[in-house]
Amino acid sequence: MGDRTRPPRGLLAPVTVAVPPGLVPEDDPRRGELRAWLADHPDPSPDDLAEAGLTAPAWPAPWGRDADALEQLLIDDELERAGVRRPSNPIGLGWAGPTILFAGTPAQQERWLPGLLRGTELWCQLFSEPDAGSDLAALRTTARRDGDEWVVTGQKVWTTYAHLARWGILLARTGEPPGRISYFVCPMDAPGVEIRALPDMTGLHAFNEVFLHEVRLPADHLLGDEGDGWRLAKVTLSNERTALSGEGVLWGRGPTAADLVALVRRLDAPVAPVLRDRLVQAWIHGEVLRLLRLGQLQAAVAGRPPGPEASLRKALADDHGQEVMNLSEDLAGTAGVLDGRGPGGVDGDLGDEWSFGFLYAPALTIGGGTFAVQRNIIAERILGLPPEPRAR
Repeated sequence: MGDRTRPPRGLLAPVTVAVPPGLVPEDDPRRGELRAWLADHPDPSPDDLAEAGLTAPAWPAPWGRDADALEQLLIDDELERAGVRRPSNPIGLGWAGPTILFAGTPAQQERWLPGLLRGTELWCQLFSEPDAGSDLAALRTTARRDGDEWVVTGQKVWTTYAHLARWGILLARTGEPPGRISYFVCPMDAPGVEIRALPDMTGLHAFNEVFLHEVRLPADHLLGDEGDGWRLAKVTLSNERTALSGEGVLWGRGPTAADLVALVRRLDAPVAPVLRDRLVQAWIHGEVLRLLRLGQLQAAVAGRPPGPEASLRKALADDHGQEVMNLSEDLAGTAGVLDGRGPGGVDGDLGDEWSFGFLYAPALTIGGGTFAVQRNIIAERILGLPPEPRAR
């Protein structure tokens, strides 16, 4: 059985982007430049990657390379071919960093981005609360101004990696009385920050609840203007929903429907007709998602800005992830009740991956915006339907 004291391989690591063949020309001169750099840095450190702008190439200089979509794909392709992995900091690189770039002052960027890019300072997201998950606008945490400090009081929940993080992006209500939402950066080791583990049914400790007892933040830990936090939160969440819809069925990580088909083919054992039909359907849905992602990549290469399609792909990908993992458990048969066993009774690392995935999959339609939230976005912004009635 795998080690359940920390996230399994891949869940904390950066997503490896599989670049579709032919999308990036092999004769692009930028490949030669990058291959020369890799020849000089055959085993680049996190510092090397950050200084070369390769950790987040789309970011503006000096943090990135101002890379357009085509160059980003080229860099991903070359790093994957060379077996180079970027530093692990999923919330920092995916959500906190883009928001700091969008709204942070030069001094704030200089303070927080270097450690974020190098992976030496992990980040977490202090958004959800016990009564404000899908309805994030109902949050109750407050921050009151006291001279040169903000004093934060409240509770957050489902805070991934809070126990490992150096910094957290935090939403709180400000003003007298507290009303509009503001956006802060919170040091996770500040006095008054209490972190309690929330192990899930996989046995994994990734989630936490965080209590904020009169936590004092310096005034310059406010990101953007006071009261502008909701607009900045939407910047963060748009990046989150894109980041949670990669190739693997566990939010861009883990196996795929094609991997499940390949495993069943390799085992070469009889499959019941009903399970065979479900396997074919899962493969078809995986192909639909792959083609949808290819369309998004091509749109990005063509310079078209991203839209609500991220919510569409996430909604489909989350349902698909549960489809694949539920099917893998049914294909495992009676062996599926044993921890660390996968389809056909496979064990070891492969079995543990499928067993873990089945237990993890229920979270897919909840995290990063629930299935209901995604469908509301699709209805209103893609289909143009009238908003659902608001409670009065």
